[in-house]
Amino acid sequence: MDKIEAAQSLNIADALRQRVPSVNISEVSGNSFQPDVEFRGFVASPVAGTPQGLAVYQNGVRINEAFGDNVNWDLIPTAAIRSVGVATNNPAFGLNALGGAINIQMKDGFTYQGAEINTMGGSYGRIQSSAQWGKQIDNVAVYGAFEGLRDGGFRDFSPANIRRFYGDVGYKTDSGEFHVNMGAADNNFGAAATVPVELLQQRWSNDYTTPQTSRNQVAYLNLTGKVDATPTWTLEGNAHVRAFNQRTQDGNPTGTQPCAADPALLCFGDDVTPANGLNGAQLANPFSPGAYLGEIDRTSTRSTTVGMTLQATNTDELFGHSNRFVVGTSVDYGVTQFNASAELGTIAPNYVVSGSGIFLGSSGDPVSIGPVSLRTTNLYNGLYLLDTFDVTKQFAVTAGGRLNVANIRLEDQIGSALNGNDTYSRFNPMIGGTYKITSEITAYAGYSEANRAPTPLELGCADPARPCTIAAFLISDPPLKQVVSRTLEAGFRGSHNFGAETGSLSWKLGAFRTANDDDILAIPSPVLQGFGYFQNVGRTLRTGVEAEVNFRSRTLELYASYAYIDAVFRDALLLGSNSPFADSDGNVQVLPGNRIPAIPASRFKAGFNYAVTDAFKVGGDVMVVGSQYFVGDESNQAPKLPAYTVVNLHSSYQINKTFQVYARIDNLFDNHYGTYGTFFETDALPNFANGGAPFTDARSISPARPRAFYAGLKATF
Repeated sequence: MDKIEAAQSLNIADALRQRVPSVNISEVSGNSFQPDVEFRGFVASPVAGTPQGLAVYQNGVRINEAFGDNVNWDLIPTAAIRSVGVATNNPAFGLNALGGAINIQMKDGFTYQGAEINTMGGSYGRIQSSAQWGKQIDNVAVYGAFEGLRDGGFRDFSPANIRRFYGDVGYKTDSGEFHVNMGAADNNFGAAATVPVELLQQRWSNDYTTPQTSRNQVAYLNLTGKVDATPTWTLEGNAHVRAFNQRTQDGNPTGTQPCAADPALLCFGDDVTPANGLNGAQLANPFSPGAYLGEIDRTSTRSTTVGMTLQATNTDELFGHSNRFVVGTSVDYGVTQFNASAELGTIAPNYVVSGSGIFLGSSGDPVSIGPVSLRTTNLYNGLYLLDTFDVTKQFAVTAGGRLNVANIRLEDQIGSALNGNDTYSRFNPMIGGTYKITSEITAYAGYSEANRAPTPLELGCADPARPCTIAAFLISDPPLKQVVSRTLEAGFRGSHNFGAETGSLSWKLGAFRTANDDDILAIPSPVLQGFGYFQNVGRTLRTGVEAEVNFRSRTLELYASYAYIDAVFRDALLLGSNSPFADSDGNVQVLPGNRIPAIPASRFKAGFNYAVTDAFKVGGDVMVVGSQYFVGDESNQAPKLPAYTVVNLHSSYQINKTFQVYARIDNLFDNHYGTYGTFFETDALPNFANGGAPFTDARSISPARPRAFYAGLKATF
């Protein structure tokens, strides 16, 4: 919890970025409150169409959304977080967790008593406030938290407006504990996405094709319980329901243009395929000669998920040795209604797309970006067991596994092309051990497997012959294979207490190797610009080392970590790409050993917190993130997105028992760098910032926030 508070932010990604060694944050969406969280080369992203590799649990409930497995970090009430951990080989968190699971535990009235009001403001119009209150009366406890935030964003058209609530009512006895917790959020974002580097050279806050907005709404209710049935048997479980609603609009260039044979009509870029309206008839051209045409792609996703888990734990001795046995089951069911539409319009010199009221309908084969109406259901069943046996007082062995069964059904509400019914099943074993070399040093090693079933979104856009504009317009439902990962990891961890006056030291050194079979990537279509599809790309490999050290005394905390991740393809592939190195057919040749894009190899983090006096504290941190290949450069031919270094400072002063003032500076040296890079179509639109000249550089990046200043006041009662 102290790591969350030290970040002085309502963005959970800030704490993960600073303190978890293998975590890297990129802002694919262009908004810092909608980050991509990457751990060991696997991603939990809010961006629809991103192949997900991490599961995220909040109070034991999986919060990856039903339709695309994406994670909307903005919906998590940060002030109410008690702890955050990363599990890499726990079958209880094993649903679609290729790279591991992020486990978030929330506060309740038993763990938090009192009240707090925290308000902060600063650069780019930021104003945020949170309030929390907790109280225990005998066996009953109540907790509640509210959060609100407005941020204008440093990019054009990139504001954020966040409103969140979390509450918990708990009841505890000597033998049991029960909770009802609930939450809601209603958030709006301008997501500016990547920008051509030529525009950023003109102005760091520039945008490229807008509006790009999203509105996320959620409401959820969880019931949890834990009972000591006997001195050695414990039963626990939860039941939950979650309603999620998302609406997006995305201004883009369009493949629609006046027909070469008859400019009074509209065609697609091949000048042969007619651009039809919703009535199926070819559209007349209402636009002025010389107008730059675009389209506003809109989506609506409404999901309802329900589920339950039940777990039993036994601590009876086995053959006279300590033993802990866990068995559990989980059921998750989700229903999603997905709709999409495309409205034609014109693009102004500031790259704003203005709609015309003319909507595209189905328009030929393979081009088809007309309206989509799709109903999907997901049914995930899981059964897991885990046993930890103390062979000696120093050596413990853990073994177990998880059976996953997933059924995914797609029901096309307009035609039949999207209809599908796919079932995936697999048993994933795990085994590991720990050995206490001394009272202060422990060695560990483990092997585990995991699988991820394709999501409804991926299944609805998996045909290279019928690509779609990911992730707005789903076209057809060919089969995809499930992804299977096999992970080996080993290392050492330890601690040493130098005494109450000096402090304590903890450290960890480890290595891991995760091999994926039938990995899934989003692939640009080499035939239709702006379209793409999902594809199994064979074997991939992620290997790495992690090291971290932490020192803490009464007045000083020091921490540092380093992670190196080598993420590569293991099979030769021919992939569609917008890379300037693509061949005449729009493909790049991937060879075994080519690095996977968007995964920087090196991540170094260090920081300190120092109590100058009991009231005055200062701190800072530095992050050095290595270079990475651009998405689309799977063949590793283009120059990399450069490495970057960021330094942040923070301080606080406790005025009295109640009031504290604090301040922070992000990106102290105002470094301009990108966290994510890809390629775009240089001939889609002119460079209006350069007098309408053609773009000559295909690179497009997500620029990081420049230097920012914030200050706040916190009142604790």
